[in-house]
Amino acid sequence: MMSDMVPDLFGGPSPERPSWHDGAGEAERRISTGQETRQRAGTRPLADRLRPQSLDDVQGQAHLLGPEGTLTRMLENGHFSSLILWGGPGCGKTTIAQLLAARAGLFYTKISAVFSGVADLKKAFEEARRKAEATGRGTLLFVDEIHRFNRAQQDGFLPYVERGTVVLVGATTENPSFALNSALLSRCQVLVLHRLDDEALEQLLVRAESETGRSLPLTAEGRASLRAMADGDGRYLLNMVEQLLSLTKADTRPLGAAELARSLSRRPVLYDRDRDEHYNLISALHKSLRGSDPDAALYWFARMLEGGEDPRYIARRLVRFASEDIGEADPTSLPLAQAGAAAYERLGSPEGEVALAQVVVHLAVASKSNAVYKAYNEARVLAKQTGSLMPPAHIRNAPTALMKELGYKKGYEYDHDFEDGVSGQNYFPDGMERVTLYRPVDRGFEKRIRERLDMVAQKRASRQS
Repeated sequence: MMSDMVPDLFGGPSPERPSWHDGAGEAERRISTGQETRQRAGTRPLADRLRPQSLDDVQGQAHLLGPEGTLTRMLENGHFSSLILWGGPGCGKTTIAQLLAARAGLFYTKISAVFSGVADLKKAFEEARRKAEATGRGTLLFVDEIHRFNRAQQDGFLPYVERGTVVLVGATTENPSFALNSALLSRCQVLVLHRLDDEALEQLLVRAESETGRSLPLTAEGRASLRAMADGDGRYLLNMVEQLLSLTKADTRPLGAAELARSLSRRPVLYDRDRDEHYNLISALHKSLRGSDPDAALYWFARMLEGGEDPRYIARRLVRFASEDIGEADPTSLPLAQAGAAAYERLGSPEGEVALAQVVVHLAVASKSNAVYKAYNEARVLAKQTGSLMPPAHIRNAPTALMKELGYKKGYEYDHDFEDGVSGQNYFPDGMERVTLYRPVDRGFEKRIRERLDMVAQKRASRQS
């Protein structure tokens, strides 16, 4: 339970729930006027009516707000640093910021990077400074979608965060490593909010039924389908509940999954083709292929397509995978990947995706070897180290009389004239120690390649003995 008085993080005691007449923020006004807002419940969206009134009510973020949670320890220790809250839509970023301000006895100011500019920031900083001088209380500045501010605007936060003029809490759906500059990140603690799991979504449904006084007209299967349609977004779940209740009567026969799908439109899959989710999913596809799991690979392939990814991009990555992770263990993989890409270009959508799905399955079940990939990378390093060493004279071409006089091609032995088609001559530069770059594995076709290379090595050694 909260005490009546909590230490002001900027010095001195202050009421935990200060009156809005003191300049408290929206979260504090909502808490202090809960009865009034409940009376006006009929005019407010369900998601707003069920907005948690304390940090203990927040669902799905126990790693932050549970007994051993990061934010719980911050509040207990009285050390509340600036934060970046990173998570998907509807997981509670705005609510947590509001409740943190109320719990810590801070004024609450909110701006959105979508609608605000430099002038709005300056006004917010000046207001926070004035309130601190007048009352001794600090301000929590919540910046929604902070990643939409450009680098220069993000730099504008730095002196105010350092001086403690504001406690900055930024919310973002984008990976902070890419979306925010390093100077701002170094002054903030990044906290990851989880998408709401099935249990948290079910708790929201129970609260929604209690708030509306109506049981959802759903079968157990339909109820599970509704939670799945929310895709971890609590706000979207409650919006669908409102739609469902407005479309059905109290005596309606419970809807199953199929009837529910016809009644409510499924939200688009969350996927940004040029941002973090794009790289997460292509990484998942690549690693599922490498792990020889065709089922998981097909799943991630389908997820990317459903999210609107360009199939040509996936096709290019499959071609790359065929060389990088399969190579000579299954030399049919590269031409098949190229054929799949060509088939998509020929057929277009939706027929062409089936050809790419065949490639996905083939690459997943094929024998794996990165020996070619590793050999190429080692060869590049070796080429940079050895500079401009010339090929040995016997393998240089000699199209002119002068070149022949200089010894070009002299002593070259035509490999086809030897048993097994191998002469065993040296092909590295004179004076350069021989290096083994390609090391085939004992899997797939490379097992046969290894046997042949062992034979070649023996012939080469016999010439030197």
